[in-house]
Amino acid sequence: MQKALLAGVAGVIGFGVALVTLPMTNVEASSETYRQLDLFGDVLEQVRSKYVREVDDPELVEAAINGMLNSLDPHSSYLSAKDFRDMQVQTRGEFGGLGIEVTMEEGIIKVVAPMDDTPAARAGIKPGDYISHIDGTQIMGMTLNDAVERMRGPANTSVTLTILREGTAKPFDVTLTRAIVKVQSVRYRKEGDVGYIRITTFNEQTEDGLIDAINALKSEIGPSIKGYILDLRNNPGGLLDQAIGVSDAFLEQGEVVSTRGRYASDVQRYNARAGDLIDGKPLIVLINGGSASASEIVAGALQDHGRAKLVGLLSFGKGSVQTVIPLDRGQGALRLTTAKYYTPAGRSIQATGIDPDIEVAMKAKGEEGWEEETKRRSEADLPQHLEAEADGQRGEHVVIRPKPGEKHEDFQLDYALSLLRGTTIAFDSQVVSEVTKPQTSAN
Repeated sequence: MQKALLAGVAGVIGFGVALVTLPMTNVEASSETYRQLDLFGDVLEQVRSKYVREVDDPELVEAAINGMLNSLDPHSSYLSAKDFRDMQVQTRGEFGGLGIEVTMEEGIIKVVAPMDDTPAARAGIKPGDYISHIDGTQIMGMTLNDAVERMRGPANTSVTLTILREGTAKPFDVTLTRAIVKVQSVRYRKEGDVGYIRITTFNEQTEDGLIDAINALKSEIGPSIKGYILDLRNNPGGLLDQAIGVSDAFLEQGEVVSTRGRYASDVQRYNARAGDLIDGKPLIVLINGGSASASEIVAGALQDHGRAKLVGLLSFGKGSVQTVIPLDRGQGALRLTTAKYYTPAGRSIQATGIDPDIEVAMKAKGEEGWEEETKRRSEADLPQHLEAEADGQRGEHVVIRPKPGEKHEDFQLDYALSLLRGTTIAFDSQVVSEVTKPQTSAN
């Protein structure tokens, strides 16, 4: 089975999966193709026999495949059997494990937070705990991925973690029983009379999580709710069908997105079904340079239909669709760019991004001041990116930022809240003249 996906950005997993039928073609391999394959065979044999060290054939072939695919665009790649399994786990949004968000710090695992109602939370694992050993094996020297893989496993199996906790004199062991853990891609909270919903990625749990969040906020805030904020900042992408479902939740009708491939028969259109889950209440969507792929589908659909006001910064600009093609005999899968996607108004945002309706600055990490991220990393900066269809020129635009001396934990969110409530917030605005890089064809 071949599946299409919207790949994530910069190594952050965010895969879009939707069934796609590719046209079958019967193209005879030319004699030139056979000559080129003979050339590849000759080079392979020379490397096998004369390279300074012995190299396994699978290693060489996989490197050759990756070289071929990497020469096409930044998002086409080969997935080994293990990478393919990992991708399937991540797109499902659930796995057998402990339910701990972790990071690597000075060679050992640090707990960011245990997820609610998981083995880790029930065992009393706390944010800030350090994990030094897994089943007696020292973590020092492992990669983060290796450690995470050791903690995951089939449900109802056990694993013992050695914990170092501030204020506790000695390390201690905790034995946990793994369970099925669902990744929470949707988080929400009440901001006074406004419902705030953040989507961190688009996995198989996202649409259901959004519906649960809306229902909970309606119940918690009641009929006095002013509106909703949907935060897609730094969301690298996700499942195509989930992006469509999230857009559909706020639309009564109309096209959500279309995809167009190499052949005329490749065109697919996806439309909204009747029913706006927030009953026509005002909606603001927050975006920035880290909003990519599936996030841009949602932002573009809601913007084109006039259903939401987009606040923040220019999005990443990933407007291509990849198809995951499982390979024979369990040899992994091919992830191949097969189409571009277009907003309801027919816009391709490939290598250009989506402009917010109101451009609002955010605090740059590690900086004292405020900046507009005019030097943000984007799709257009990636080697071999597909050519943009638009000219890529933004021209003059107004950027809103806080007044000097005004302190905000999250100025973009504060601005969005004031906009929904019809209140005022002190800010400065500046006209910025910015022209993005000229776009070039992929080589």
